[in-house]
Amino acid sequence: MASSASPETRKPKIITGPGGYVLEDVPHLSDYIPDLPVYTNPLQDNPAYSVVKQYFVHVDDTVPQKVVVHKDSPRGVHFRRAGPRQKVYFHSDDVRACIVTCGGLCPGLNTVIREIVCGLYHMYGVKKVLGIDGGYRGFYAKNTVHLDPKVVNDIHKRGGTILGTSRGGHDTTKIVDSISDRGINQVYIIGGDGTQRGASVIFEEVRRRGLKVSVVGIPKTIDNDVPVIDKSFGFDTAVEEAQRAINAAHVEAESFENGIGLVKLMGRYSGFIAMYATLASRDVDCCLIPESPFYLEGPGGLFEYIEGRLKENGHMVLVIAEGAGQELLAEETTQKDASGNKLLQDVALWVSQRIKDHFSKERKMTINLKYIDPTYMIRAVPSNASDNVYCTLLAQSAVHGAMAGYTGYTSGLVNGRQTYIPFYRITEKQNKVVITDRMWARLLSSTNQPSFLHPKDIIEDKVDDEPATQLLDNGNCSPN
Repeated sequence: MASSASPETRKPKIITGPGGYVLEDVPHLSDYIPDLPVYTNPLQDNPAYSVVKQYFVHVDDTVPQKVVVHKDSPRGVHFRRAGPRQKVYFHSDDVRACIVTCGGLCPGLNTVIREIVCGLYHMYGVKKVLGIDGGYRGFYAKNTVHLDPKVVNDIHKRGGTILGTSRGGHDTTKIVDSISDRGINQVYIIGGDGTQRGASVIFEEVRRRGLKVSVVGIPKTIDNDVPVIDKSFGFDTAVEEAQRAINAAHVEAESFENGIGLVKLMGRYSGFIAMYATLASRDVDCCLIPESPFYLEGPGGLFEYIEGRLKENGHMVLVIAEGAGQELLAEETTQKDASGNKLLQDVALWVSQRIKDHFSKERKMTINLKYIDPTYMIRAVPSNASDNVYCTLLAQSAVHGAMAGYTGYTSGLVNGRQTYIPFYRITEKQNKVVITDRMWARLLSSTNQPSFLHPKDIIEDKVDDEPATQLLDNGNCSPN
């Protein structure tokens, strides 16, 4: 038998059907606890739902991962559709739920907290909801916070998280002991891929002990690097706020002779914020992201492009994602933060200094470079209207799933539909910009920047490139 520190991982729950149909299903409490009592869903007596034609999601409703197919294509992978079920596996009076936020800040955290609390309270009559203070370590090192609709009423108007957060602190045994000792039977975990991996381990340990506890994840990453889902909450807000920094950089650059506005944006391994902010702005002349290598000197390099842009327009705006160009730095760091993420060198600051040195010493050309890093300003703002709606859907879908007895899943949007996705699909890889995709081509067309690829790189890329249809799994994410 596996130890509690390293629970055994079960095989995925796969259901197949005719025509190549595959359902990557999520676990259910009844999979490992026999003869569970079943209750009528209180939503059928909820006046707010009286106008809904179909109260409940059909048991066979699923959502395809891939919507662009050929006439002879197999039906492909599906996920279970989210929403309220006719029967629930928890009586409202017996539910003792908890919510925890982990990792870095992101717009929309407070909105998700609010909607989980209000969804449990108003839709299912659940009155006992706890907030775990300070991330995973809060389960065993800090006191809990009582949450009800009055407490969370206006927290969506604030940035950050009222529960506090932290990186690391994951001790499976201590966390599950705390869950058991406190009588908690629904756990809502909000965080990125590392946090979701932790949630998966907690679920496996809960299942090993045979506890009637639903473990539910809500994916949070400002970088939009969680796979499978259409996008993560807070991303739209981040792109919108990044515009302010880009606009400021453009004003500064335009106002001085040979002005350069350099903006550093989030994007440790994925350059989605930089790419979308660049496309939305139309003021950016060059965008550098982790997925697209670049070089500084020589023909076709960044320095040559900057000089040409300055001679042509008299100014330029450069956007750099924080993880871009790490391979250019001489000092390779092996240090990691508490979440296990590799600590990155500040490439944007390094590039800005190299640009200054190149033009002042080698080209004898006066430039005026302004460096702007809005990272923590973007992380700390409240979510915008679009993200607030999305957070509501994610939170309510998570609540419906937990009450219906599902566990070991993440609530996410797939092809515009709310779904329940098994943890292993969320944690198996990262969502990245595909630089052979149309979206990156649109950016190159907008900025008119070079690809910074050597001819041999382009030939190798074409040889290794995937069939075009495989890039359509979710619009932006390569399936491999």
